[in-house]
Amino acid sequence: MRTRYGSSPWLHAVKSRRPTHPRFRGDWTADVVVIGAGITGCAVAHACAKEGLDTVVLEATRIGQGSTARGAGLLSTEPGPLFRDIVAAHGLRDARRIFESWRRGSAEGASLLRRLRIPCQLSARDTVVMARDEDARLLRREFDAREAAGFGLSWQTPRQLHARTRLDRAGGIRVPGGFTLDPYRACLGLASAAVRQGAEVFERSRVKKVRFTRTEADVVTERGTIRAGRVIVTTGSATAEFTPLRRHFTRRESYCVLTEPVSAGVRKQLADPALVLCDRAVPPHRFRWVGDRLLIVGADQRETTTRAKRAVLVQRTGQLMYELLVTYPMISGLRPEYGWDAAYGESTDGLMYIGAHRNYPHHLFALGGSGSATGAFVAARVLLNALRGTPDKTDLVFGWTR
Repeated sequence: MRTRYGSSPWLHAVKSRRPTHPRFRGDWTADVVVIGAGITGCAVAHACAKEGLDTVVLEATRIGQGSTARGAGLLSTEPGPLFRDIVAAHGLRDARRIFESWRRGSAEGASLLRRLRIPCQLSARDTVVMARDEDARLLRREFDAREAAGFGLSWQTPRQLHARTRLDRAGGIRVPGGFTLDPYRACLGLASAAVRQGAEVFERSRVKKVRFTRTEADVVTERGTIRAGRVIVTTGSATAEFTPLRRHFTRRESYCVLTEPVSAGVRKQLADPALVLCDRAVPPHRFRWVGDRLLIVGADQRETTTRAKRAVLVQRTGQLMYELLVTYPMISGLRPEYGWDAAYGESTDGLMYIGAHRNYPHHLFALGGSGSATGAFVAARVLLNALRGTPDKTDLVFGWTR
């Protein structure tokens, strides 16, 4: 079996059945223009269209085929950074709001996908964060801080961890409420739901620039212009049209490897398929099951050049397979079926920026992220509140002034 480098299993699974949308042409008007049709853009577009807003979505390439289709398929209750780190950066009150918002976003996202009957392999999965001896004390402090803040989670003893993960670790935190999914199918389903609500979706329609006056904005594409009341940017990281915002992000890459099918006998010796495992390595690893295959995510680094990308991808795939073998020696001989990378923009504090920016009138943004689809549903709620003119106090913690 040859490894498929550069393609995720989510994208490959629907290779011959991908829906298509037209290119944008002409001069239009709209209440809202959403730039970027990954899972965040599609979730936002659905929320706007359902609200009754005349919504247009512009995607430079194809819907969901950027970072969404290259994600790990997690709908996590964890915003990314540790709770104690967010407390140190923003204070206890805002840290609680951020974690509560993420937990709510995970539940709302799962509920929406179920209500829309989107077939995206949505499954409830608790997350277990594990630590070795040298990190157990720090992880215990993290647990104590979250417990004191009122979050429902449990400390896992070495015996409990071994029973569920088949690993010898000093301790861990079990976090309930998460999910796994096929992120590409979820994105396509949300786009279709947005269209049913009246949204117009256009692919291969790159935005060249956005002009704005005191009262409105003009979104200029290669083949036409849309005059809009609000422009929502959901491109993952700041694109060329918003160069001044790039200083808020570091361009990074995460790497994912999906193994070939694991035999039933070996699967019995590995982690419980109802769990997502995370460790305290730097950068951390995440492990989960995708059917009878193991997915490992990690080896994050700064974004590589286009010229070096292929060689780096092959190297990182081999590295992650070796690290998986060290973790579970019984998989010896198992080969990688897919190896791919996912680019993302990492903010200074590891959190998304969601909301308005004073230098861009009529704009709203949802940029950055932690590799979980949860941010899409948090952004949809926060931005819809902004469009209604009824922001919540919790929404402000994701703003550009934090």
